[in-house]
Amino acid sequence: MYRTLEYLRGISSDDVARLRARGIRHTNQLLHRTSLAIDRDRLSKKTGISSDRLLEFVNQCTMLEVSGMDHFLPIIRRLGIESMGDLRAQDARALHTKVVDAVGLAGAPSFSDVQYWISQATALDIVEAPEPKTQRAVVR
Repeated sequence: MYRTLEYLRGISSDDVARLRARGIRHTNQLLHRTSLAIDRDRLSKKTGISSDRLLEFVNQCTMLEVSGMDHFLPIIRRLGIESMGDLRAQDARALHTKVVDAVGLAGAPSFSDVQYWISQATALDIVEAPEPKTQRAVVR
């Protein structure tokens, strides 16, 4: 779904201006321009926005792509689910129960909606995780 960059949680007006200067106008463009670690590193050098911050933004962009979940994103985030990997790791029954507890039965998604969100997490997981940083031994 196309949303303006300002829709991303934690993004500053300075970040928005830097991304727009590079031709990135909405979340879908940011998703496709930062899904690979090498692309995040390259964009980081051009914008001054750290690769870790860009990773946080691109994970938010992927969460916006899950059909039917956008209304519940604040609750999903409060539950500690910040990426497709986090969503994919959820048990549908347990997640549904937590969402129902948070919003009440009348406003909650159906169990099949939650199952669908989790199934989409596999197909939509296009963000390359950063490689773990190796510790180098210090020789003294």
